[in-house]
This record gives sequence, structure tokens and C-alpha cells, in this order.
Amino acid sequence: MTEARGPAKKAPMREVLAEAAFQLFLERGFEQTTVDDIVARAGVGRRSFFRYFPSKEDAVFPDHERCLADMTAFLDAAGDEEPVGAVCDAARLVLRMYTANPEFSVQRYRLTQEVPGLRTYELSVVRRYERTMAGYLRGRYSEAEDGSLRAEVIAASVVAAHNNALRSWLRSGGEGDADAAVDHALGLVRDGWGKSGETAPDADEEVVVMVVSKRAPMWRVVQRVESALGED
Repeated sequence: MTEARGPAKKAPMREVLAEAAFQLFLERGFEQTTVDDIVARAGVGRRSFFRYFPSKEDAVFPDHERCLADMTAFLDAAGDEEPVGAVCDAARLVLRMYTANPEFSVQRYRLTQEVPGLRTYELSVVRRYERTMAGYLRGRYSEAEDGSLRAEVIAASVVAAHNNALRSWLRSGGEGDADAAVDHALGLVRDGWGKSGETAPDADEEVVVMVVSKRAPMWRVVQRVESALGED
């Protein structure tokens, strides 16, 4: 006797809309796709779209809000863990989000490289992760004279190292071991700052010196760090 099965569980509307949007972006191009096109493909009304996504750009990155919330909760629960290690571990949450669906992540990366507006949006998302890590570090270094500066620099270093390895993996089409690459990159940050959050390079180490305006936005500083690390 065949076992009776209940009706298939429907995907959450947020996922349905995000999938419909991304399919259209790949088929027609981001600029050529309208919100009306997306809701027609998903079979819902415009109000449903804006209930979940403020803009088309948000539909390209539907998983970042959840990941940001996970990172915030992770750091809130970090307690007295070594702070540099804690933010490195928090960055790995972002990596796991990308590697959970390699095909989508690679396609999104390629789309982002083709659409300047999406690249700008992505930088704003990266900055939110960085602010979350920096906020945690400021709390941990609150008694240090340069605690705020140290927090900003370490957070920027973690983001730059993580993104350098992640983007190399994305450019390869998702080939290779992304976890190992990110572990190596974050290991450089942990080795450099150490448990005290201070660093003094060995005499025979290669040192990269950057000069940036004190008015430069943090995303520009991160961009310069990535360039120094060899980011394309």
C-alpha cells in the first residue's frame, strides 16, 4: 500500500520572491528587470515584494540580514573569548552563508561585478558587518587608550582578509577549499595582532605601509588593504 503524503510544504514568500528576482536578473539583466516583472514571475502583488524587500538590490542579497543577525548574536554570546579570535570566528559565519549554496553565490558575484550599483550596495553590506565587529571590539578594548582605533583597524583587517580569500574562491567559480583559504587569511590577522590586540612585525617580515586621508571612508581603507593583499 502506498503511504499517503501530505501536500508539499511551500517555500517562504521571501525565498520565492528572491528566486524569481534572481532568475530574471540572469535572464534579462538587472537594469532591465522591474519589480512588476518580479512579482509577475512570483505570482504575487507589488505589496508583497515591498513587504520583504525595500528595493531590487535587496533581493540580490536576501540572506545578509539573517547572517548579520547571526553575527550580532554570536558576538553578544562571545563573553570573555579572545577578541581577535572571536571576530575571526564571526567572519566565518559569512563564509558559511556563501558556501552553503556555491552556484548561487558564484552567479551573484558575477552579476555584482557587472552592475556598478550592486557593487556599491555590496560595499554597504560589507560595511555593516565591519561596524558590527568594530562595535564588539570597542567594548572589549574600552579601557585601552587607543581602544576605538584598535577596534576599527582590527575589524577592517578581518573584513579585508576574509573578503580577499572569499572573492578568490568566487572568481574561481567555487573551485577549491574556501574554508582553508579563509582560515589562512584570518590566521594572518590573528598572528599579527595576537592576544593583546597589538602587533610588532619581525625584522625580516614584509611590511605594507599605507597612507590614506583621515577623511577617507572606511570602505576606501578596506579597498586599499585588499589591494595590498593582492585583490584584483
